[in-house]
Amino acid sequence: MLLFAVFVYWLDRYEKEPKILLGAAFTWGALVAAGLSFVLNTSVGVGVYLLTGSEMAAEITSSTLAAPIIEEIFKGLAVLLVFLVFRNEFDSILDGLIYAAVTALGFAATENAFYIYNYGYQQDGWSGIFALVIIRVLIVGWQHPFYTSFTGIGLAAARLSKSSTVKILAPLAGLTAAAFTHSVHNLIASVVPGLGGFVFGSLLDWLGWALMFAFVLYRVYAEKRLLVQHLQEEIALGVLTAPQYQTACSPWSRTAAHMNALFNGRYTATRRFYRLCGELAHKKHQLAKLGDEQGNQRIIDRLRTEMQSLSPTAAA
Repeated sequence: MLLFAVFVYWLDRYEKEPKILLGAAFTWGALVAAGLSFVLNTSVGVGVYLLTGSEMAAEITSSTLAAPIIEEIFKGLAVLLVFLVFRNEFDSILDGLIYAAVTALGFAATENAFYIYNYGYQQDGWSGIFALVIIRVLIVGWQHPFYTSFTGIGLAAARLSKSSTVKILAPLAGLTAAAFTHSVHNLIASVVPGLGGFVFGSLLDWLGWALMFAFVLYRVYAEKRLLVQHLQEEIALGVLTAPQYQTACSPWSRTAAHMNALFNGRYTATRRFYRLCGELAHKKHQLAKLGDEQGNQRIIDRLRTEMQSLSPTAAA
């Protein structure tokens, strides 16, 4: 799951999120969300069993009703904390997706360890571990990031809107979509027995993931358009040069510039400069769309000053 999180981080091509915040989100998912969800899910299952005397009723109620809501709320809280406390780092729809996915991968790391040990190793030894790793990591490894991404999208939509209605309804809609898709997955696993149910559920999962991945790629492209639009005038202002502008707007050129800088002692300045390019484009977009909330103009001025100081040493 940590390797999956590194891949998610890599997808954020133009305006990287702070590693410390992503690490905190992953840790929240692995410890807080997973721990509290386990306690509450178990309590619900035990409560239903005591009321009905039916193990099946307890299992279906816990897995299809309680678990999706409980788990998505606790995972979503990490994204909400970033949204509220580190608002200046929450700049786009893609940011919401990144924080949500990384939190969910932390959750999945703990859940996978629990399932692989208890239902793999303890029941069938090493062959059980192998089988559960194939299922939990390779076949359904992206399920939790997929669900929780809807919560991230909802919070990001609220972040980028002036409408009070959107600010209230978008996060609720995102959380509802997260819990609903989670519930559908668990319901299929609970009520459709055998290989047929497994295949059908897996195909449905992969279809959802493919659509979400296509949406992520679209958001990456949308971020590129932001840089193309908002960095053009920075050339005339002396913040960056025309070659640096071209490099900033291309992930492949950025990679080449980073590699070039690595061999001439300018890597740190180059890396910092192009990250600031992404931040500047987003803050200018927010200033145009939302006004000077959260001191956007002050942040833009600070970013321009730092970029001007780095520009002479940043490779293009």
